[in-house]
Amino acid sequence: MNSLLILGGARSGKSSYGQARIESMAGDLTYIATAQAFDAEMAERIAHHQADRGPRWHTLEAPLDLPEAVAAAQHGAVLVDCLTLWVSNLILAERDCDAAGEALCAAVADCRVPIALIANEVGLGIVPDNALARRFRDAAGWLNQRLAKTVDEVVFVAAGLPLFLKSEA
Repeated sequence: MNSLLILGGARSGKSSYGQARIESMAGDLTYIATAQAFDAEMAERIAHHQADRGPRWHTLEAPLDLPEAVAAAQHGAVLVDCLTLWVSNLILAERDCDAAGEALCAAVADCRVPIALIANEVGLGIVPDNALARRFRDAAGWLNQRLAKTVDEVVFVAAGLPLFLKSEA
């Protein structure tokens, strides 16, 4: 595996699947986190994820500057969790999601170590009833499509089970 995009719904098992795939690699492991703890519940979620990872993991926090973090993480193997929160962060910070997505695709294409990226598939539900939610859904969907073209492998996880959408050539 060189590059992998893991998609799924909330609580689908995508993060556990991604962590297991990266932990199967030898050497150092880098976890690039995009989450920000704006409330106690999110802080608890972040702490749970941190406790679940072992001492092989080094964490980089990149709530906005994800392409730069991917470019900097050039040893061992890398897990990015999660792109959906990153898109939300970009929108709230009034950043250009298209330009950031292009920069991320370039960083992933240039990455010399195995990398797995996790994202929610948000386009399976109804059309959101407000402009901000539609903008978010559209930006997340376009990013997933761009990355699916960039990476070697794409897996959709549902109920903890992987469905392989694109395999390494």
